[in-house]
Amino acid sequence: MHQTFDAALGINLLHANQDEADHNRTHLDAWRITCFNLMSSPGAGKTALLEKTLAALSPDLQIAVIEGDMTTELDADRLRQSGVPVIAINTGRSCHLDARMVAGGLHQLAEHHNPHALDLVLVENVGNLVCPAEFEVGEHAKVALLSITEGEDKPLKYPVMFREADVLLVTKLDLAPYLDIDVAQIEANIRQINPDVTVIPVSAKTGEGLERWYDWVRNAVREHQSHFELIAQI
Repeated sequence: MHQTFDAALGINLLHANQDEADHNRTHLDAWRITCFNLMSSPGAGKTALLEKTLAALSPDLQIAVIEGDMTTELDADRLRQSGVPVIAINTGRSCHLDARMVAGGLHQLAEHHNPHALDLVLVENVGNLVCPAEFEVGEHAKVALLSITEGEDKPLKYPVMFREADVLLVTKLDLAPYLDIDVAQIEANIRQINPDVTVIPVSAKTGEGLERWYDWVRNAVREHQSHFELIAQI
């Protein structure tokens, strides 16, 4: 009985979260904002990637960040140096952002900035390889990061995040010469879980692969803007 109750409770929580995520998506679509949910284990390089991304794309796109961490605003303060709006959310003991938390972030954003002037909201989720992938936040795409320092087997051991990802960034590529690691095997293992995912090896330190990532972001935003215009005509 206890196991049945726990399963039912989990399903109800996910359903409630999905309702809130759908509500978030409605706001984002009405504002014509594209939203990406960035997920990874701690230390995979999400914040470093965002610093580079904001510097490269802010001249062309109006970007805001919702920054999730269990405690502190250390990462949020790093990203504020880029000059973009950053909303910090501390989750306390929760290992992920959920749709309700992100809804609060979106409302804060709308209170202080004109949401119709934004093109892109980047949500940096709490570092965790399991929970974030199970909780939609209203995003248009999921971006997963996997550092080469984490090993080749992580996609097979933690498949949910990699199965859900629209794009997978293999990070810290500059460390490959110093590790006993096969980057091609990492990608092969990822494709066992998600054959259609876009895989982009990158290094925030050297810049390798970042232009391809920037192009992916630009193309995704462009596609969503076309979609928003079609919705507006209906």
